[in-house]
Amino acid sequence: MIRVALVDDEPLFTAGLAMLLGAQPDIEVAWQAGDGGQALRRAQSDPVDVILLDVQMPGLDGLATTRRLIEAGAQGRIVILTTFDTDGYVMGAIEAGAAGFLLKNTAPERLIEAVRTVHAGDSVISPGPTRRLLTAVRAGQVEQTRIQPPPLPGGLTERETEVLALVARGLTNQEICDRLWLSMATVKTHISHLLAKTGARDRVQLVLLALRTGVVELDELLAETAP
Repeated sequence: MIRVALVDDEPLFTAGLAMLLGAQPDIEVAWQAGDGGQALRRAQSDPVDVILLDVQMPGLDGLATTRRLIEAGAQGRIVILTTFDTDGYVMGAIEAGAAGFLLKNTAPERLIEAVRTVHAGDSVISPGPTRRLLTAVRAGQVEQTRIQPPPLPGGLTERETEVLALVARGLTNQEICDRLWLSMATVKTHISHLLAKTGARDRVQLVLLALRTGVVELDELLAETAP
């Protein structure tokens, strides 16, 4: 059972979301909070697996709450769920440690699947914010390449680097299995080694690493995420 918490200052929205998620056989909505302060207290007293967190709330906003939850060692993985598709929110959420960034107009079935995906250890970002994230990274890399492109962390094997490139291109574990003719267990082992060797928290962090170190080309990824 996946235990979920909802943090939003719009009670009608959280009530509807609770009904949607609570109707799933493998998801339980453990608690709801109306602002970041309440969320911090509830997360400490009643840890959950996934926290869906709004950005704009009274008091502590969603990004600050995410940082505080990560610093406090919260067990649950955090997904920012918002109506605001802006560069600052997307980059801020990922840098704060969120495992996902979804817009509130995400289709119900995609939202339910996103909860399961994040709980399984992967990351999710809506298509629009994904493009904004890549564009922002490209802008940052232009400045970096004038000095010195950062190297890949040492110790990555050729196969691990190959898997990293495919993760950055958005392939799922099954698609990587099919592309490289590997078993699912082997692909999971490679990704586990990548996370450990690079210090990345999740697949989103691996994508950023691949972009910043030149493992994949930014223009290629932007073309793949084009509407």
